[in-house]
Amino acid sequence: MGAASVHNLLFVCMGNICRSPLAANLFRHKIKTRGIADRFHVESAGTGAWHVGEPPDPRVLQNAARHGVPMTDLARQVNREDFDRFDLLLCMDNANRDHLLRMGAPQSKARLLLEFDPKSTVREVPDPYYGGDDGFETVYRLVDAACDALLEQLVNGRE
Repeated sequence: MGAASVHNLLFVCMGNICRSPLAANLFRHKIKTRGIADRFHVESAGTGAWHVGEPPDPRVLQNAARHGVPMTDLARQVNREDFDRFDLLLCMDNANRDHLLRMGAPQSKARLLLEFDPKSTVREVPDPYYGGDDGFETVYRLVDAACDALLEQLVNGRE
């Protein structure tokens, strides 16, 4: 992509109420803070349809608010048109990546978010839905570092 190109990013998890909306809104917050929001189009979606139209999980909202990250999205389900609309399909775990690949997503676009963070010791963002509040903070820290690394790669033309 050239310097004038818009990067179209879709963050993907299972239900689109925990990990992927946090990642999308955190990434938006970072690009807005840096004054480069016009260089990106960012959305999130889930592989399942259980929560379509719902806001993020209240625990995600609380965690994001503690970190000063505004949350604005309602859940939606990923669809095949997304494979053409987005440059990267940033999956939170292998199960969601495999789901997208079975739907026909190009392997080159369906990537794990944490693979962009060379310092990460894990490759999957754990699903905090059935756990306690500490799981949401763990997810925040992993996603925050990966979004920083992804942003640097995209801004510096390495992706």
